[in-house]
Amino acid sequence: MHIVILGCGRVGSLLADRLDEAGHSVAVVDQDPQAFRRLGSKFGGATVKGIGFDRETLERAGIERAHAFAAVSSGDNTNILAARVARETYGVEHVVARIYDPRRAEVYQRLGIPTVATVSWTAGQIMRRLLPQGAAVDYEDPSGHVVLAEVPVHEDWIGERVVRMEEVARVRVGFLTRLGSGMVPTRDSVLQDGDLVHVMYAAGDREHVEEVLGAPPRERPAHAAGDGEES
Repeated sequence: MHIVILGCGRVGSLLADRLDEAGHSVAVVDQDPQAFRRLGSKFGGATVKGIGFDRETLERAGIERAHAFAAVSSGDNTNILAARVARETYGVEHVVARIYDPRRAEVYQRLGIPTVATVSWTAGQIMRRLLPQGAAVDYEDPSGHVVLAEVPVHEDWIGERVVRMEEVARVRVGFLTRLGSGMVPTRDSVLQDGDLVHVMYAAGDREHVEEVLGAPPRERPAHAAGDGEES
């Protein structure tokens, strides 16, 4: 995959080095050529000097063939503008922006542009959004029998009650991350667009859980359509 990164600060350089080590094609954009010194000595990707939301700069970085774009410069306005250009002008599928102002982050999250914050955690989370890799383990009990993991969920689950996910996938939803904040779901909670789902399941059930939640929910049996409702 070809991935373009805007910003070669602590997050951008760490992200670029990790993606390069994983064998991906990487181009890093920054206005300050001195910033590229943060890249590791083994970095084999491209470095492009220029403004991150400038089309000529982005095209020199290979945005037209990019599978993903991460805007992690030090400026909120630059990041969000560049992210919108990548998505709306060049049709990049996986786009994420780092936003320092949590109030702004919430607004842009609602507009459909994933936003993240903090350094080490940011690099790992951005990689997961650029390169979906199945369940990402948050915690595993010492016996290795129980796992808490963030599991990618098919978009058709949006609007479904969390309890239905638990019943069908044989899991317990430990918590949701919604608009950057964690929340413990109730029996009446409904999955919303942009939610990150963290579920607990038996370690041996990982493939089943990923298969069920990664596919559209099955149709309910006719006799179950009225479950929980008075006749």
